Formats: sequence, C-alpha cells, structure tokens
Amino acid sequence: MSTILYARVSTAEQTLDHQRAHAEAAGFKIDEVVADHGVSGISTRLRDRPQGRRLFDMLRAGDVLVVRWVDRLGRNYADVCDTIRDFMRRGVVIRTVINNLTFDGATTDPMQQAVRDALIAFMAATAQANAEAIKEAQRAGIEAAKGREDHRYLGRKPSYTRKQFAEVRDLLGQGVEITRVAKTTGLSRQTVYRIKNDPADAERVLAQWEARGAAA
Repeated sequence: MSTILYARVSTAEQTLDHQRAHAEAAGFKIDEVVADHGVSGISTRLRDRPQGRRLFDMLRAGDVLVVRWVDRLGRNYADVCDTIRDFMRRGVVIRTVINNLTFDGATTDPMQQAVRDALIAFMAATAQANAEAIKEAQRAGIEAAKGREDHRYLGRKPSYTRKQFAEVRDLLGQGVEITRVAKTTGLSRQTVYRIKNDPADAERVLAQWEARGAAA
C-alpha cells in the first residue's frame, strides 16, 4: 500500500514544496508525489490532466490519496463528487490535509454512507462556489482598474498576495477559525478579518494593484 500526495499547482505563487510540507507537517508519510502545474480546477477534469490521468492508472485498493483539500482534485461540483466516489469504489482511501477528513468505501451502513456522501457533496459545492466567487471578484476588480487612470491614488497597497488571498478564502470556506487561518497564511488577524468581511473589496483592491503593476 502506498501513500500518494496529489498536488495541483495552478498559479506561479503556489509551490509543490509548500503543499508537501503542509502534508508532512500534518503527519502524513508520503511515498510519492504526483502534481499537475498550471491547470484550471474548474474547466479541466482530473481525468483530463496529464498527471491526473496517471492517478487513475496507479492507484490500487488500499492506497491512500492525500490532497491538501478537495479543491486540488477540482473545483467543479459534479467532477469532484464523481472522482471521489470512483476512487472509493476502487478501494482507495482519500484523506485531506486540512480538517483531516477521510473518505473511503469501508462502511456498508446506509446511514453512514448518506452522511459521508452529503459531506463530499458539501465540500465539492464549497470548492466550486469559492472558485466562482474569486473569479467574479477578480473580473470586477480588473474592470474597475481599467476605468481609472494609471496614476490615480489607490490607497495602501494590500498586505496580502494573490496566493494568500485565495488561501484565506479557501480556509474560511472550510470553517477554519480566524486565528488558525492567520497562522497558516502568515497574515495578521486584522487582514484575515478584512478579507472575510468584504472579500469582493479585498479582491478589487488586489486586482487594481496587480493591474497597475502589469502596466508599469
């Protein structure tokens, strides 16, 4: 039996080492790492990714598939649900680094199966909803930036990066408490609260500064 970490590195700011370090810090002993780089979790199914296809070929009954959270498998509700259930039918155990959740096909009790499947559905829906909210806020921020003069005062530069913003949204969407989110992302509690209380404005400010940087 093998423990395999699957990582999806979708932006330049994310790193494979970062995801592996989080998994090992959570107590996982990783035998092999499989990673896809620069692929969208919304538009590209796991089966359609180069290394995602490899997972379906290599995983066997009794193997453990470790992911940072279900959004690494995808950000499309139907695809994530289908993927997890497919792996469970094969006898593969899926475990998440965040929240330390375990999904497997061991139980035959219908009530336990219903609870497990409901949790899978909720997490998959949350992954898609978070992705869509971030994408929409980013579009709004970019459009707002385009309508302003390049040298107009934008206020204080945000203290968080694109990677940190996305990570905060993900963690908050999973119900992680503010103190833990701040510690995980390296941001202050005040910054985390600002993103939590008005994510659209936090995204707008970030996008405006990014647009100014691109134009410089």
